[in-house]
Amino acid sequence: MDPVFRGWLERINSMDNRMQGKYLRLLPIFLIGLLALVVGAGDAHAASSPCATVSYEGNTYTVCMVDLRHEAVRLFWKTPDGAPYGSLSELPRVLEAGHLLFATNAGMFDPDGRPVGLYVENGRELVRANTKTGHGNFHMKPNGVFYVAGQTAGVLETTAYLKLRPRVDFATQSGPMLVINGRIHPRFAFDGASRKSRDGIGTVNPSTLAVAVSDGEVSFGEFGRLFEERLRCSNALFLDGGTVPSLYIPGERAGNFVPIGPMIGVFGKRQ
Repeated sequence: MDPVFRGWLERINSMDNRMQGKYLRLLPIFLIGLLALVVGAGDAHAASSPCATVSYEGNTYTVCMVDLRHEAVRLFWKTPDGAPYGSLSELPRVLEAGHLLFATNAGMFDPDGRPVGLYVENGRELVRANTKTGHGNFHMKPNGVFYVAGQTAGVLETTAYLKLRPRVDFATQSGPMLVINGRIHPRFAFDGASRKSRDGIGTVNPSTLAVAVSDGEVSFGEFGRLFEERLRCSNALFLDGGTVPSLYIPGERAGNFVPIGPMIGVFGKRQ
């Protein structure tokens, strides 16, 4: 029982019959007011959530839109004692930036949780850019870099990023690119045979990001078209696939079940 409601009843029980009648006549008004507060709080929580289900081409995704004027994006890899966080639910719930809205994985990593490509956290380059050739999704060129600089963000091909060398607060390298200057990655088949759970991040404009996690298995072509056609991203980057794609929303979604490396946390800024 709600403690306010319990206190109301205890107060009534301590009164004589005449006063009890007076207060009981006010009980319906009190209950309506209490219900309005509860529903209003629930609506405010729902309104503050940046994530929603999006259906496109027969697939469903959880898409989280981020407005950098009102939300702050941070990257995380290691805890203050030097060990990888490993779990999205272990990220700080509150920072100077505000309270945690959601978190997801932030690119590929080796068995020890170390990013396999460029990683910048709080302005410090902790892992250098990886321009090697090789097998696997990371090396499906062009790959790219997602970065945050103040209240703006971007996704660039790795070669373009290294040529530009922007001053950034946070950056993570992954691959392949999903959308490059408004066009799908040239190596994607329209509907390839490889279907996996996937997640990625794209830029709608310099202050608006779209983070998408597939609810089922999708091809690269389908995933790229989600960002290009449905979310209207000019550039987008694949973060990972298989068992890694995860989404943590405090009180709503549990996050990852296997340890992961770098992570993205999105925080609601204090007003």
